[in-house]
Amino acid sequence: MDNFETVLPRLRKISLFTEFSEDNERNNRILKAVYNNIQIKEFSKGDVIIKEGDFGDDFFILYNGSVLIERSTPAGDTLALARLTSDMNVFFGETALISNDARTATVKAAVPCKTIVLTKKILKKSAMKNLFLVIRLYWKLPEEWLLQSKQQTVTKLLYMKPCLTK
Repeated sequence: MDNFETVLPRLRKISLFTEFSEDNERNNRILKAVYNNIQIKEFSKGDVIIKEGDFGDDFFILYNGSVLIERSTPAGDTLALARLTSDMNVFFGETALISNDARTATVKAAVPCKTIVLTKKILKKSAMKNLFLVIRLYWKLPEEWLLQSKQQTVTKLLYMKPCLTK
């Protein structure tokens, strides 16, 4: 696995951790604890990372490469929602950290890629040691969901537009 000094700048760019100041020793300890509990997983082009409808406990940060986000329509067609790249400093599967809901989209590797993975089990274990981390994550996640909800609404409206104009 890449060393802490290599992974740390990527973590700091992710919106969940942008407020973790480099100058703050407690923040550095928290990020070190996160690092100590992550895995790096590699995927080949076309690999399914998350499958819509499945249940899971993994949260992914796109470390390098790009992924495709897709959803099934009620008619059974596949709707491409987005192509995300590691340069966008994105994550996915975050709902699994705080709920037992099924995955709401399929995420596939568009090219060979690496992800940083944090599991619900590890997060709960970390919560017992560092409540501050959990408070920050649970405070930040709803902001991300609101942004995603707006993006998904626009995507749905664009997808439906041909139906509305007939």
